[in-house]
Amino acid sequence: MSGPGFGTQLLRTSWANRVVLAAVAIVMALRLAFIWGMGLMPQDAYYHFYGEHPALSYFDHPSGIAWVLKAGTAVFGKKVFALKLADTLVTLGTLFVFYRFARQFLSRQRSLNALLLLYSTLMVTILSLVSTPDTPLMLFWALSLLCLHHAVFLGRNIYWVWAGIAMGLAFNSKYTALFLPAGLVLYLLCSKQHRSLLLTGWPWLNMVICAVVSLPVVIWNVNNGFASFRFQSSARVSSGLQFNPLDVLGVIGHQAAILMPILLFALLYLLYRLLRKYGLRIGRIPARQLFLLCFFVPVFAGFFIISPVYWVKLNWMMPAYISGITWTAIWFRGKYLRWQWVCSLVVHLALAVEILFYPVPVNSDDVWVGWTGLARKAKTLERQYPADFIFSADDYKTSAVLTFYLDSLVYSRNVVGMPALQFDYIKADVGALAGRNGIFINSVPDNVHTADEKEFSKVLLQYFDTVTPLESIIIRRNGRVVRTFLVYRCFNYHPPQEK
Repeated sequence: MSGPGFGTQLLRTSWANRVVLAAVAIVMALRLAFIWGMGLMPQDAYYHFYGEHPALSYFDHPSGIAWVLKAGTAVFGKKVFALKLADTLVTLGTLFVFYRFARQFLSRQRSLNALLLLYSTLMVTILSLVSTPDTPLMLFWALSLLCLHHAVFLGRNIYWVWAGIAMGLAFNSKYTALFLPAGLVLYLLCSKQHRSLLLTGWPWLNMVICAVVSLPVVIWNVNNGFASFRFQSSARVSSGLQFNPLDVLGVIGHQAAILMPILLFALLYLLYRLLRKYGLRIGRIPARQLFLLCFFVPVFAGFFIISPVYWVKLNWMMPAYISGITWTAIWFRGKYLRWQWVCSLVVHLALAVEILFYPVPVNSDDVWVGWTGLARKAKTLERQYPADFIFSADDYKTSAVLTFYLDSLVYSRNVVGMPALQFDYIKADVGALAGRNGIFINSVPDNVHTADEKEFSKVLLQYFDTVTPLESIIIRRNGRVVRTFLVYRCFNYHPPQEK
């Protein structure tokens, strides 16, 4: 797949390269337009809810994304665009650091190739527009690798300190950052050129600094019975293991979607070539390639390996692509980059049509449509029943979105004695609601199976004297029903008994 750098080729006036330049400009314009044109996602609202309740860490994840969104709303106000703009600015920082990192391994031309590869992906769009812990994780992951390169290959010992800080901040963003110290140790063990560094104090100082910077997460877990550590480890294993080998195809499918098929195929093909050439003789891989691979292969291959027994989410592999794309760009030819950008343009134009016109309904609450209409109706209910509290029970989504739009806290499943993620860890005792009436709002994700959702009203009767259905909230778009919410008024609340 080798060939001349595509960066200088873009300066030529061939029709093919003009198409690529146009694709880059259009995708860039679409991403900027999405900041203001795309509605609130439940994840945006939930991690904003984090920031409204400052803490050292949180139940699902560490605090990185909370501070990103808090910074956005502190500057621009409590607006949807402020959340997405904050995500976009952090992702632009990731792209800048990524290019600086790629320059340590590639020529200027091939570094531009690598940047164009990364920028073409749907992954960058997701990181820019949907708030997740991966947004700050990717920035600090890239910064960690850049600092580790300077420490290992350039012998600049101060960068062991900076790398430790960056690795700790990555861990304060998401637990996937554990792959950073693991990748460093793996590289130093496998590299003949740099194995002797293990006998110095610098890598170990790096680990100590990383651990110190990670202390907020540890302290929060100690103070809360290690709830987050257990949720992300033993709880996931006990609840999610199920043998289904076909899930591997699902992982291939969603990774092809976020990377584009051409880039994913290139990664798989180059890994195949690497395996054929070196087999298990890892020490023979050139040092710079080995460094990139130690932060790519364990994450990428590791999640593929567990996918037959545990469903791997599409964002879990994202950090691996910082070094993976850099490594791929060593061989990636200009003509493949053109096709990558053609695919990217088609995907982003299709996404624009979906966001603007919503022709393909998404049978899930993980959607940007209908929430503002729900919020308007919920405000009407607040005015109509000012003494009632509002709650939902679909994990966190409806509760988080309504909490964002309304001026009061919307409660979650803890009202009916069910685990409620971060809602269980804020200073809002449901016991204080005893005797009050409540408004229950229940989403029907597919707008069809209302009978199934109505069954939940039987659960409500365990905690309220009576439950009366109110008029359902129907959200329409161009005359078509796009969201359905069932509404109940519940009388005289009896909080669950503490165990």
